[in-house]
Amino acid sequence: MLKKIYKLIILPYTVFLLYLMLLGFGRIQYDENVIRIKPVVSTLMFIDHTIRLETIIIIVVGNVMMFIPFGFLGWVFPKLNDLRTILFHFISAIVIVEAVQYFTRMGIFEVDDIILNTFGMFLGYLMKKVLEKKSRKSG
Repeated sequence: MLKKIYKLIILPYTVFLLYLMLLGFGRIQYDENVIRIKPVVSTLMFIDHTIRLETIIIIVVGNVMMFIPFGFLGWVFPKLNDLRTILFHFISAIVIVEAVQYFTRMGIFEVDDIILNTFGMFLGYLMKKVLEKKSRKSG
């Protein structure tokens, strides 16, 4: 049942997430293209300059949590049941989205986003494996 619900929800969820990444949160087009390629440094600088804890949580934790559902893509695409394969496809896709943000200037190409998003997908992948293991034991 969970797999059926997931299959119905993942496409609209993906479209919604793309909207947030490219147009949401009151985004405006930057005057110039911005790229941050130093992993972790830009996020730590952001945290250091941000006073509001809720903003830090939304940005950092959100970048992880919002991508957990993509760890379950093996339910829709059986080839993505293998960790190496799903990592390759996910990182490729997220780099493309970050590049679109960069070239349209509707966001910043950040290596930290790629790392955090991938970590979220990886957590989802681990959750999927645990659920499948429990399902096999009870079934």
